[in-house]
Amino acid sequence: MLAFSTCWNNSRHTDGEAMIDEILELGFDTLELSHGMTIAKLPGIKRAFDAGKFKCVGVHNFFPSPTEVMIDAPDAYEFTSDDRSERQRAFRETLKTLDLAAQFKAHYVVLHMGSIPTMPHKQWTGALTKKLEAGEQLTDEYADDKLECVKRREKYGPKYFQRAIETLERLVEPARRAGVVLAVESRSKYEDVPDEREMIQLQTHFADCPEIGYWHDFGHVGLKHNLGLLDHDQWLTKMAPYLIGAHLHDVQWPKRDHRVPFTGDLPYKTLLRHFKPEMPLTWELSPSRKTEQILPAVRLWRKKFPETERVPSAG
Repeated sequence: MLAFSTCWNNSRHTDGEAMIDEILELGFDTLELSHGMTIAKLPGIKRAFDAGKFKCVGVHNFFPSPTEVMIDAPDAYEFTSDDRSERQRAFRETLKTLDLAAQFKAHYVVLHMGSIPTMPHKQWTGALTKKLEAGEQLTDEYADDKLECVKRREKYGPKYFQRAIETLERLVEPARRAGVVLAVESRSKYEDVPDEREMIQLQTHFADCPEIGYWHDFGHVGLKHNLGLLDHDQWLTKMAPYLIGAHLHDVQWPKRDHRVPFTGDLPYKTLLRHFKPEMPLTWELSPSRKTEQILPAVRLWRKKFPETERVPSAG
């Protein structure tokens, strides 16, 4: 099932209904209400929803954005933070998201679980990416740096992973009341929580809990594939039992994600075999992408992959 995220045009609008109308003109009537949304846009979004203009397939935490956060910052508060008050704030803001998700009859809520504070991005994944850009991915120095990154991640990860697990355990009942699945998203930075090994542990831990599943991000995993941290197709094979949907976008070598499909390097035909036709494939594009770039890609996608148009059956 195809859907479209409001992250593409949220920043260009002050009125929520006008934002929705612009997406409808792309040929989508099923939307994900994304992070970075100001409270001021909610009345217009609600008008459009009540008028039957669109269906809400999912919501991305935090929705709406915390009032004091003036930019689009889904990681403004982290469940893994060393600051207990920040962890509590992240939890409270997520409860607000769940309440709104229920109002919009969403099926899922996408969650970022946090990161490891002792591993600054610029020093680790960021440094590897710079070497990748310079064409140094086959050098001994790159291999040594990647190994050191993995070793440090293994050393410091468990404490923060446990915080993520404890948070999800507290969110299961609120998610059940809201009627949504907590969609734990794959991330692009190796310092983020969970990493791939932890994601498998997390999904195994909640294997008997229908309120928690795996949310695949094509671009995020594509970036890790480029870094040599995983194989995209093999990773999806492992995660197929837990898969509930995905953010769809493309990757231009080596690090530009949230590109329009078919403008990058992702092998969609190979990767889509892991998805059931009724699973949401939510286009999550950069605000810099233009309408004239998106429209032909949508037409081509529907021609090449018509099975992804299937709508979930009721119930």
